[in-house]
Amino acid sequence: MKKKLLALMLSAVMVFGLTACGGGAASEDAGSADTAATDEGGAAASGDLIKVGIINNDPNESGYRTANDKDMKEMFTAENGYEASFAYSLKNDEQITAAQKFITDGVDYLLLSAADTAGWDTVLKDAQDAGIRVILFDRTIDAPDSLYEASIVSDMAQEGKTAVDWLASQGLDEYKVIHIQGVMGSAAQQGRSGALDEKVAAESNWSIVTQQTAEWNAEKAQQIVQSVIDSGESFNVIYAENDDMAKGAVAALDKANISHGVGKDVIVMGFDCNKWALEELLAQNWNYDGQCNPFQASYIDEIIKTIESGGSVSEKTIIMDEKGFDATTITQEDVDNYGI
Repeated sequence: MKKKLLALMLSAVMVFGLTACGGGAASEDAGSADTAATDEGGAAASGDLIKVGIINNDPNESGYRTANDKDMKEMFTAENGYEASFAYSLKNDEQITAAQKFITDGVDYLLLSAADTAGWDTVLKDAQDAGIRVILFDRTIDAPDSLYEASIVSDMAQEGKTAVDWLASQGLDEYKVIHIQGVMGSAAQQGRSGALDEKVAAESNWSIVTQQTAEWNAEKAQQIVQSVIDSGESFNVIYAENDDMAKGAVAALDKANISHGVGKDVIVMGFDCNKWALEELLAQNWNYDGQCNPFQASYIDEIIKTIESGGSVSEKTIIMDEKGFDATTITQEDVDNYGI
């Protein structure tokens, strides 16, 4: 109930802003959606429905993505005035193919969470030429902002900086970090990796023991950490770019009887704030979790309504409100309010 109230409050803020200015299954393989799959939602009952084509990453990629996809499907229904079609892939080229199909199908709006930041200029120009409005959600892209109406995103670079600043505040004599990255090239990976890379380059007592992608997947993360354990190399920090990979890393630690969490041998850090992950912080088994807000559908709905009513969107980029949680200060109320 608190989460729904928060979503309504966020939506209300969005309405005010536009008016005032005039205008996962956590353990499944993130690479399982190798082919862009489409499914139809909310079959058109009348010609008045707004046609939207929604391109997203695999819903099974993580708990975050599951929540994000659910949020989209609950908003873009016939009851809410939409005819929605969905396409999923973790591969940029497959997402672009899906976008081209939506353009051919004549959707009114193309909603996009890009697998990679690059390569979108041509297809977005095609959408613009066809009179289709593009709205980005969750992730940014490297393209002129004239090619899309708005971008509702997390500040991934700030997420990374907040996490690394927290880690620095722990005052370790030496930081030996196992860095488990998400899908390479994604905005989340770039932002969360960038802050750590900069810190390691700047500080002599910070080092990367290994830096590998697990593509958001728990099992792959477990394999990476197990490999380091088997090598005998010492480490004291797990910096995993999502909760599922942190979970996989902890499974390897547990198997090797290596202690982790508050006051233990290894600091464990994740991102996304799945409820089960925040409960690990509350139990002090993990140390830090960075929030990534998946609830963008109400923002997109308000933007579409503004455009459809003849208004204009004055803010090109809308940054989601986010924070980081420390195991020594998190409360049950935080878990209930912010866990996804």
